[in-house]
Amino acid sequence: MEVSEETLRKQLSKYKFRDLNIEELINVNKMYPNFRFSMDTYTYKDGSQKDLLNFSGTIPVKYQGNSYNIPIQLWILDSHPFAPPICFLKPTRNMGITVGKHVDARGRIYLPYLQNWSHPKSVVIGLIKEMIAKFEEELPLYSVSSSDAARQLELLSYISKITEGETDMNSKNNVKVEKKDGAVNKVTVIGVGDLGIACILAISAKGVADKVVLLDLSEGAAKGGTMDLDIFALPKVEISRDFSASAGSKVVVLTINSLGNAQSYLDVVQSNVDLFKGIVPAVAHYCQNSVLLVASHPVEIMTYVTWKLSAFPKCRVIGIGCNLDSERFQCIITKLLKAQTLGKEAWIIGEQGENKVPVWSGSSSITGQESEAVANHHFWKQLANRAMEVLKGKGQRSWSVGLSIADLIDSILKDERKVHSISTLAKGCYDINSEVFLSLPCVLGISGVTEIVKPLEEDSVAEKLQTSAASIHVLQQQLKL
Repeated sequence: MEVSEETLRKQLSKYKFRDLNIEELINVNKMYPNFRFSMDTYTYKDGSQKDLLNFSGTIPVKYQGNSYNIPIQLWILDSHPFAPPICFLKPTRNMGITVGKHVDARGRIYLPYLQNWSHPKSVVIGLIKEMIAKFEEELPLYSVSSSDAARQLELLSYISKITEGETDMNSKNNVKVEKKDGAVNKVTVIGVGDLGIACILAISAKGVADKVVLLDLSEGAAKGGTMDLDIFALPKVEISRDFSASAGSKVVVLTINSLGNAQSYLDVVQSNVDLFKGIVPAVAHYCQNSVLLVASHPVEIMTYVTWKLSAFPKCRVIGIGCNLDSERFQCIITKLLKAQTLGKEAWIIGEQGENKVPVWSGSSSITGQESEAVANHHFWKQLANRAMEVLKGKGQRSWSVGLSIADLIDSILKDERKVHSISTLAKGCYDINSEVFLSLPCVLGISGVTEIVKPLEEDSVAEKLQTSAASIHVLQQQLKL
């Protein structure tokens, strides 16, 4: 349908750069004549609204030898062409959205072209061409039955309300989940990479859950590890591509990481944030009473993102933090001192990576000569340094992280009230005033974190944690949630 310059001029009367927009959109219309232009109200995440020009239609995509017409809708901001459009898929009732690195569960489209938008180099036609290229690598839609379509629309509607700020925890409590299986210890693992598969194997080997769901959000048929899991049919393990399969889970583990083409570290993290935008609200919809356990990187920031997107209480959103390092550290200390009790009082806290901090909990359970030894500051420093040197030689492979995650799940499901060094909201600890997640010794049970065990006070420890918190907070401030 050809659109006239006069029509566009009327519709764009309030746009700052009307003439530039008209010229560009006429070119778009010539190349994609099926697009329909109209002025409609767009609702932003903060609830504010604005009348914006949008155009919708289909773009041709070839995938595995077949041709598809993918329906899209682009919203043109009033600052265009100096700001990129807001892009969405517009699936019909018999289409489901494939959540991936370029599309979230609401159908919002994220592309490098949008992130790197710069006038006059960036234009809508170029954006559409990249969209076609990315969709030919990973088809964003799939066909669903009529019943599945109805469930998909219900979920999309709910997610839309969460992400656009139109609901709160009270409305979330009114959502009915089809299956409630309170008597079953059910765990969902999201992500079919090496870590996701390692988690499934570790959870199965330890027998910590009655049922395990592996949520596969990747494109195409099951392959690699998921294919092998399907072939050899592990007991109590279900592989699914439907978020509703996670309903009733007591623990949900997030292992996904974006594999986008981001250049800077900030872009890499933002790419993960964009991926989580389409996943966490869906998980929160089906698993309203679950503990969310984050294993994605960087774990401190992604745990914060999960907490914000889920609107869950802080006690039920945790990260794997320094749990594996702490367990290894305690083992090394025990072997060096040949004293089991002493080993259990040592912790690695802070953030994963080079900035982690060894500490001593100073529990009153230590008595006699052991207590005197630990009270000797010089002795503890030497011991910690020696243990840290040993620890540096041990990498974190997927299977070792998977075992650590299975151990955390075991503590939660059995309500053991065992202490683990995990990522938790650190605001209020060590004079940290910002909302950041750091690894601290936490008592872990069926409702998540019940208590933070504060190690012995040391100025150097507090300073290191404050430095980590400050750098994490600066990065979080730059993210687009």
